[in-house]
Amino acid sequence: MGAAMNFFSFLAVAMVLSMSHSQAQEGNWGDESVPYTMGPEKMTKLRFYFHDIITGNSPTAVQIAQATGTNTSATMFGALMMIDDPLTEGPDPNSRLVGRAQGFYGSAGQNELALILGMSLVFTGNEKFNGSTISVLSRNPVMHTEREFAIVGGTGYFQFARGFISAKTYSLVGPNAVVEYNCTIVHPSSVSESGKSDSSSGKSDSSSGSQISLGTNLVFLSVIAFVTIIVSPQHFSW
Repeated sequence: MGAAMNFFSFLAVAMVLSMSHSQAQEGNWGDESVPYTMGPEKMTKLRFYFHDIITGNSPTAVQIAQATGTNTSATMFGALMMIDDPLTEGPDPNSRLVGRAQGFYGSAGQNELALILGMSLVFTGNEKFNGSTISVLSRNPVMHTEREFAIVGGTGYFQFARGFISAKTYSLVGPNAVVEYNCTIVHPSSVSESGKSDSSSGKSDSSSGSQISLGTNLVFLSVIAFVTIIVSPQHFSW
């Protein structure tokens, strides 16, 4: 009976060790990199109108913060606005909606009226671009007739995008502005993974090898223990 109990105790310990090892391997969430292939780059040009509406019954830009001296500053330095501005095909606010500008801008100039922009332009105008975005992070000297904004990324059709936006104020009524945007977007025609890298494959193979080695050793030890119990006279005591 004692030999049988020892055997089952051994099996229990072996199973616990195997489970612990497997659980430890499951924690590798960020140790793999894969090469990728980009198709030829192409340039997409878009033109639309940005409507920043601060006053009225349905403003699309609202102030969410300000600095201590914002109200006494000639440039409203420190004011921060959150926006969900419509993008339309033409300058008329009632023209076809092609997307929205969602993000924020803040007054970043003490001596000149200049904004810092951080926003995503989300396109909804047609099936080709629907749901795709371009990301803008740039300075906007609003009193200049023409200015440029940097495109620093994108999603969907515009993955890995870069480029610029040429902006020109179309109309200004009080604080409400309509701005013409001409976008030049450079992006790959396609992006795909081309397989696992050598380093990640080696690491994966090494991990798999250690798992197999541990499992083989546990099976081998179990067989030895079982055979020892069978050939031992104590086997018949249970």
